[in-house]
Amino acid sequence: MQMNYHNPVLLKETVNGLNIKSDGIYVDVTFGGGGHSREILKHLSKEGRLIAFDQDQDALLNTIDDDRFLLINENFRFIKRFLRFHGIKKVDGILGDFGVSSHQFDEAQRGFSTRFNANLDMRMNQKDELSAYNVVNEYEEAELKRVFKDYGELRQAPLFARVIVSERKKEQIVKTEELKAILKPYMQERRLNKILAQIYQAIRIEVNQEIEVLKEFLLQTPDLLVKGGRLSLISYHSLEDRLVKRFIRDGMFEGLPEKDVFGNIEVPFKRIGKLIVPSEEEVRQNNRARSAKLRIAEKL
Repeated sequence: MQMNYHNPVLLKETVNGLNIKSDGIYVDVTFGGGGHSREILKHLSKEGRLIAFDQDQDALLNTIDDDRFLLINENFRFIKRFLRFHGIKKVDGILGDFGVSSHQFDEAQRGFSTRFNANLDMRMNQKDELSAYNVVNEYEEAELKRVFKDYGELRQAPLFARVIVSERKKEQIVKTEELKAILKPYMQERRLNKILAQIYQAIRIEVNQEIEVLKEFLLQTPDLLVKGGRLSLISYHSLEDRLVKRFIRDGMFEGLPEKDVFGNIEVPFKRIGKLIVPSEEEVRQNNRARSAKLRIAEKL
């Protein structure tokens, strides 16, 4: 049974970016509803292989019945370990479509969306112990401030942290609507939805360790890709996109790569083409595509 899971963003552009060889081995690290995976399989001969990762149990309902396909129900931070377990040391391309799937946003009880009243959850892997409830009710004020500042890029981070700590002393904050009601008086009405989205984003990134996961994943890609192999990666917010951009350019996240005696820098990738964003038509058809940024790189 396939769920109405995710409308794949930049479908053709992302898959074309892999420059697929029909007998190659490819990895889709964010399987979701399987839209990108199904498109990749169209380009593969019977000798080709596709391995997909998704930590969300719900994604298993979308698995593809195809001898060339394998779905691994794990976080893609463990990509190298699980590929080795299945006897794969090198691949020809890796696709990633980061962020939250449409299914996760639309399932009210998962707590990802500002539209619904739900338990504070936001776990992409429902077996994980840390949830949004833990972050909101158990983090020290300084830690909450860090989460809102670093992951929500919120100027009011100290204020929001202080208000939450004060309110939860009276009563635990269990539901998303309770959190919204507590913070709403400190927001301008015209910016309410934007700030709420930033607050939810910050908590979600902390719950799922999204920044650490992305860094761990990117650092493994140079070893996994064959020479000429491709990365095709979609990001949805500036924190992710900055990491992807810097890693493709410098092979690292901070500082500058070392130069040899001739002033050349040795980096694992070269950028292919320019930044790709969805067309106006795609955004009209799928509003969630509006902030997508696709970057493509080739292993040197």
